[in-house]
Amino acid sequence: MSGKIAVETVRAVACAGLLGLLLHAPCGVAATIRQLVEVVDIKNVSVSPDGRLVAFRTEQASIERNTYETVWYVQPVDGASPPRRLGDGGEMLSDGGGSSKPELPVWSSDGRWIFFRAVHDARIEVWRAAVDGSRTEQLTHGTANVRSFSLNPDGSVLYYSVGATRQAVSDAELAEYDRGVHIDRTVMLGEALFRSGFQDGRLATQRLRGGVRLPLLSDAPDHWKALKLSTGVTTELALGRHPVAPVKAADLPPADGEILRIAEDRGSKRIAVLREQSDQQGRAGQHSVVLSMLPGIKSGRLVKCTAEPCTGKQITDIVWRPGSDEILFTVSERDSELEQSIFRWNVVTGDVLPVVRSRGQITGGGRWGAEPCAASASALVCVAAEADVPPRLERIDLESGSRTVLFAPNQTLAQDMKKFVRVRFVTWTDAQGRRYTGQFYPSTAGDGRPPPLFIVYYRCTGFLRGSVGDEWPLATFAGSGIAALCINAAPLSDDAVARYQQGLSAVEEAVTMLAKQGVIDPTRVGMGGLSFGSEVAVWTAIHSDLLRAISVSSPVVTPMGSLMMSLGGEAEHSRMRRYWQLGTLEETPDHWRQLSPTYHIERMRAPVLMQMPEREFRYSLDFIVPLVRRHRADVYVFPHEQHQKSQPRHKLAVYQRNLDWFRFWLLGEEDADSAKASQYATWRQMRQGLPAVQPH
Repeated sequence: MSGKIAVETVRAVACAGLLGLLLHAPCGVAATIRQLVEVVDIKNVSVSPDGRLVAFRTEQASIERNTYETVWYVQPVDGASPPRRLGDGGEMLSDGGGSSKPELPVWSSDGRWIFFRAVHDARIEVWRAAVDGSRTEQLTHGTANVRSFSLNPDGSVLYYSVGATRQAVSDAELAEYDRGVHIDRTVMLGEALFRSGFQDGRLATQRLRGGVRLPLLSDAPDHWKALKLSTGVTTELALGRHPVAPVKAADLPPADGEILRIAEDRGSKRIAVLREQSDQQGRAGQHSVVLSMLPGIKSGRLVKCTAEPCTGKQITDIVWRPGSDEILFTVSERDSELEQSIFRWNVVTGDVLPVVRSRGQITGGGRWGAEPCAASASALVCVAAEADVPPRLERIDLESGSRTVLFAPNQTLAQDMKKFVRVRFVTWTDAQGRRYTGQFYPSTAGDGRPPPLFIVYYRCTGFLRGSVGDEWPLATFAGSGIAALCINAAPLSDDAVARYQQGLSAVEEAVTMLAKQGVIDPTRVGMGGLSFGSEVAVWTAIHSDLLRAISVSSPVVTPMGSLMMSLGGEAEHSRMRRYWQLGTLEETPDHWRQLSPTYHIERMRAPVLMQMPEREFRYSLDFIVPLVRRHRADVYVFPHEQHQKSQPRHKLAVYQRNLDWFRFWLLGEEDADSAKASQYATWRQMRQGLPAVQPH
């Protein structure tokens, strides 16, 4: 990929008005599209064995290189000096869903080195970096990628495992290409069959195994090796498993409910366990969990936390406080600003004491998944972020709860946001008394009227770059004259129709509330969403006259998608029954007609922008094609992308087109850039056939 995508710089709320004024106004910038793409994320936070240093990795998109630049740092936990750069962390190790894998560095026992896997030139090897910054070096040099590694107790030997060689994987891909791909349950029929997505730093042919997309030959058994660090001599191991394997959920005694997370105390070998409540079966990922402790891996004596902060809560992270009897656990608040609180539970006395409460996210660096903060005996080191404040590294005192910023790589953006954007936490209820929460970005229209409103529905955690998937630049919308609202989906019903109706109710009541406050124009409302958010946006467009335009980035439930995935057998049929209460078309014809938008094309009155990943768009062609033929949808597909797009240039293009789309439909404005002439010609043609959504 080459070339640089042009970026439109959009000014802050205080400078809102015509685009020419936005581009040239001398005032400050709220948040440009480029700034949102290039936010520096902090991940893989880990404290040294003696508790003095913290290691972490930064990850930042490079639009020019269309990749992510990663760097390892260390810093004193007490903040006595700024971070020290250790070296390049390699390319992003993808988790297959658009983000990087959470993978903590391994510390040497003397605290002088950190060890980590890194991808360079499609080769995954183990590297180490001296914490004094003196050198970074590659340790393994094999023909196969390193899958996992560990150190022996004294740090003198590196154990690591490999699978099939890189050449064998490439040969298998080419052999399959030459002889034809055999279609079976592992083949995703709606996706490209040859080198369809990025895995391990390269485009790889993928197959579905255990619900996860994996490269060919990924089922090859682990082959373990031992590298003596003092001599550099590598020997083959006959062991069939990890020589110093960490405790896994499968190692623990059977218990009611799925084990979600475990954490072992290195000193006492006690094990903290998060287990899903056996009676909680919702889809929302917001289950109540039980926090417990096992005295040992074979112990049948389970000690439960029964204090109020542990009961009926959404506990997401657990970690042991070194040298103590305390488990530190994080609770995410459902009914507040999605605040997170950290507590410490003494497993001997049963006491639970608060450590800190944050109005945003406070984790070990994971934006969407659970990654615990790193702990020393006296402090936590966490990545903190709020809707209007980008990520930074903080130290939190375990006794007083006092917070100190250690590293703030996004300080310029933070200052711009603070100066020009006033994000407001809002809450409201619907007619059934259900409570909803969200983050509202006020705006100012240039003509004295209340501004239009854009809504995105799903999750609004951490620093908001556009809700789940980062596709709608909310702060930039506000700066260009469109108010924006991110709505947190309430705990979801198992019934699909009830879920969608609940989303529709949340949107309708939010618009009513904001219109009564005089801060938005209820006749000019747009909506967007990814995944479940896409489903709710389409449902809202079909079942109400509220929306003037929508933008989606994921397929909806359609007969074609069901057919393509039906080779998955009972596992796929079970998923369709559980999530959507759908059988085959013959088994549940009425429910298919009620639920699937494919049967309601004529009711799609709002124009639809679809910016879809190549991996998924084919699953909804029976919905997409009729809309395109009727000039009601404009569709873009991004090659080699997964559910959440990851390539920086793709994210930049998606942000920009979404901004253009909603400026066109909600403000009646077009960018003067001649390169966009065909885009606007298409949209004007769509508008001619949709008089109900022509701008006032």
